[in-house]
Amino acid sequence: MDFVCRLGLPSLDSVSQYIRSISTPVWVGTGVVAAATTYLLTSRPTAPPPICDLNLQSIEIPGGELARKSVLQKGDAYLKCYYDDAKTMYESFLRGCRVSNDGPCLGSRKPKQSYEWLSYSQVKERAENLGSAFLHKGHSKSNRPHIGIFSQNRPEWTLGELACYTYSLVSVPLYDTLGTEAIVYIIEKASISTIMCDVGSKVELILSSLEGRKHPVRNIVLMEKPPVELITRAEQCGIDVTSMEGMEALGKAHHQEPVPPQPEDMAVICFTSGTTGNPKGARLTHENIVSNCSGVIKTTEVSCPFHSSDTHMSYLPLAHMFERVVQGVVLVHGARIGFFQGDIRSLSDDLCTLKPTVFPVVPRLLNRIHDRIFGQANSAVKRWLLGFAFRRKEAELRRGIVRRNSIWDQMIFRKVQASLGGRVRLIITGAAPISPDVLTFLRVAMGCQFYEGYGQTECTAGCTMTLAGDWTAGHVGPPLPCNAIKLVDVAEMNYLAVNGEGEVCVSGPNVFQGYLHDPEKTAEAIDAHGWLHTGDIGKWLPNGTLKIIDRKKHIFKLAQGEYIAPEKIENIYARSSAVAQIYVHGDSLQKVKAAILEDMIRLGMEGGLKTFEQPAISRRVPLHEPGTAQGFFCFLATVACLGLGPGILEST
Repeated sequence: MDFVCRLGLPSLDSVSQYIRSISTPVWVGTGVVAAATTYLLTSRPTAPPPICDLNLQSIEIPGGELARKSVLQKGDAYLKCYYDDAKTMYESFLRGCRVSNDGPCLGSRKPKQSYEWLSYSQVKERAENLGSAFLHKGHSKSNRPHIGIFSQNRPEWTLGELACYTYSLVSVPLYDTLGTEAIVYIIEKASISTIMCDVGSKVELILSSLEGRKHPVRNIVLMEKPPVELITRAEQCGIDVTSMEGMEALGKAHHQEPVPPQPEDMAVICFTSGTTGNPKGARLTHENIVSNCSGVIKTTEVSCPFHSSDTHMSYLPLAHMFERVVQGVVLVHGARIGFFQGDIRSLSDDLCTLKPTVFPVVPRLLNRIHDRIFGQANSAVKRWLLGFAFRRKEAELRRGIVRRNSIWDQMIFRKVQASLGGRVRLIITGAAPISPDVLTFLRVAMGCQFYEGYGQTECTAGCTMTLAGDWTAGHVGPPLPCNAIKLVDVAEMNYLAVNGEGEVCVSGPNVFQGYLHDPEKTAEAIDAHGWLHTGDIGKWLPNGTLKIIDRKKHIFKLAQGEYIAPEKIENIYARSSAVAQIYVHGDSLQKVKAAILEDMIRLGMEGGLKTFEQPAISRRVPLHEPGTAQGFFCFLATVACLGLGPGILEST
């Protein structure tokens, strides 16, 4: 005891007395803090190992062309199929039938009701019935193989597609935004004699376009019961209108054995809208589509593999190959596809009902989600808390940790995740550029694997895709394992391949077979060595990923000599909450009137636009009135009064 006193330490009696003096609330609080600390230390997540060295995501191919391939590609051979028993889209569906154990395949719902599902066996039977009817009507692989599909996304769309795959026929999607003249052009160019339509108004549109002229159309299959007057009007044009139900009954009565396609057989003719002239029909084979699907599967196989328990929300247009490839990936794994009701304003309700795990999305919708989140953080405290939570989760993202069970998810991001159904584990975005800030924020907020892809119809859908674990934004990832990419000189724009910059060119089994009946346009797109020239300008980053930096054709020179890429400016200004659509036009010589919005200048500055890329306003003209662009450019904007509703995804 004397020794303890000499050390100046408190006696045991003093310690005991002090402990007894501590109140119960203090003890409870201390215990809570200790328990929380222990929980955080023991439950701290660790990042899964990346699929490859993220500092070297692509490698140069020997040969002197400066082409690069994915490090996921084994040997010199491009990936043509991921599964040996799925080398065509028909075989892919049959594989899905087997691995699903006859689970749900295609689902749809009516307002305020649950999803109703067709099983894989039901889909297979109906596809065979519909395909048999096509054959009974005179279609075959060698005679009138083209079947038009003019419809919104719905189960019957995919049934028609599968019917074509089953009997080696070729689907040709049509869509409203092409315009009436373009639809007639496609019908005649592809010699389409049978068209599937979802609603009577589209049948009427076709009839109005074809009346009084020679045309190839003989049959229209309506996915609902056709009214008598519509049937009568069609007969006057020499066209037979039949319901989908009647067509399937016809095929059931005249059933024919499937005619399986070969990988090199044509599967789809996808007409691209283009900016000038008539649409061009990209000819895609089964191998094209399967190889592209396989590239996606290979890229996600470690971090986020697909399986039969997955659910996909189909709302992006099936007339575009992005959605078709995603559906192909889902079907080959025996997973299920739920379709939205057809009204984008009800998408949020559909998502909450379906609760998908796979969600492809375009940047426009991501921008809306992002802006709504920040719009609802309408006080300084909310904005600070949102920013604090973002920084905490971003720090985890930088370490390769992706999750949605953190305290910040429970407090802040849970409602955002719930707006997509609460079960999404894979998001893939493409079809247009996305802001790096928006992408990073939503990767944090959604707490799931979030991929960005790049491509075009001519390479089926995608040719690059980001890898899991690479949290950086502003690039589109390395080449897919199904293709190689090289950059070629664009000397007039000072982009040189030796500097790692140039026009993006693609080679591989996902590259299309050319444009339908258009050898001149085909020769412009595919060179003598088989490389597809995309028209986009890319740049290789040190880690082997590709960054899209410009567009080869969509440029013009200003009066003072600088080049302008209007697409880049449009993408930034479209973020304005007051703009629904925007078109940037340039004239090197003329002064033009411009409608200027205050926050568009701000968005341009935040988006990194240079001074000469921003509209110049005369100081003599008030900002709220039409100004004069001093020989630079003008933009025409469709301005809408947009309100922030309660839902993240509600249409504006």
